[in-house]
Amino acid sequence: MTAAGMEKMMKAALFHAKEDLRVEEVAEPSPGPGQVKLRNAFAGICGSDLHVYYSPDAAGLDFHHPHPVTGSTLPQILGHEFSGTVTELGDGVTDVAVGDRVAVWPIYYCGECPACRRGMFNACAKIGFHGLSSHGGGMAEFTTVDASKLHVLPENVDLRMGALVEPMSVAWHAVSRSGVTAGGTALIAGAGPIGIGVWFALKARGIERVLVSEPSAERRAIIAALGATVVDPVNQDLAAAVAEISDGDGVDVAFDAAGAGPAVASSLANLVPGGRVVIVAIHERPMEFLPTTLVMAETEIAGALAYLPEDFDAVIEAMSRGVYDTSGWVEEVPLEGVVDAIHALRGGAGAKILVHAG
Repeated sequence: MTAAGMEKMMKAALFHAKEDLRVEEVAEPSPGPGQVKLRNAFAGICGSDLHVYYSPDAAGLDFHHPHPVTGSTLPQILGHEFSGTVTELGDGVTDVAVGDRVAVWPIYYCGECPACRRGMFNACAKIGFHGLSSHGGGMAEFTTVDASKLHVLPENVDLRMGALVEPMSVAWHAVSRSGVTAGGTALIAGAGPIGIGVWFALKARGIERVLVSEPSAERRAIIAALGATVVDPVNQDLAAAVAEISDGDGVDVAFDAAGAGPAVASSLANLVPGGRVVIVAIHERPMEFLPTTLVMAETEIAGALAYLPEDFDAVIEAMSRGVYDTSGWVEEVPLEGVVDAIHALRGGAGAKILVHAG
């Protein structure tokens, strides 16, 4: 028997090309120096995964050439928001132990570009993600990753919740970018997973007067069941609802978690003078915008991209305090059901789907 024939095999979801994602048998990886091997537990399907699946050339990742940091090429195992258990240590790894349950900060960065030199690794010009532009991913039975990317979960944060650390950190970082403090007011446009995450992050920081604007009745019901105040921006008076939570002043901050031009426009229109809109959603289309609206009330627009390691730490700490609740918005599918789940999400069904990888 050849050496190749003796390799241990595992199941993995491999992205080959547009709308071509297959669950296949591939060789199990082995950890190199400074790496660990993880038995993956859960991997979330992200909006980025949908962009990659349906429009890979428009997803912001170049799949036609090896990634400039990782060297990865297609086919690519997907899954960049995931949790797992350490099963093997590579040479030199001392900070974690076999059996540790972890979430993974999945960013690869060049360390040389202007963003990296400012410590903004999340905005690296050559950014990559483990599970989008790497030699492994969370939608497989196992993966190997640098031990420096691991965030150990406390005993009261399970692996299911651990897979949500990544998307919740996107939202946490956006709230950090907003500058809002306890006692402030906020508007969230969009009640998908990131909008839900923004709501939890605001709650964790003592911002209680929050309004969630969402046209989907299903998504309004999901976040309302968690305790949020909601409004239908199409059939109800958004301005009146904002006035009610802000004593008529307008909100201190607004978050675009919808990725739609009208969400940005309505957010700007409902700010207090000096307020800020944070755009955390990815937009596929341009929008018309009159910059004079910023001038007249000294309002601001800021972007928020991904997360830093400290955002992971903050989210895990808040999870350990019981701030986050998965009731009604998180569901699970087996690895073999990942393509059907992507189709369902594209059609507007559900909120957050976790793939059971292990």
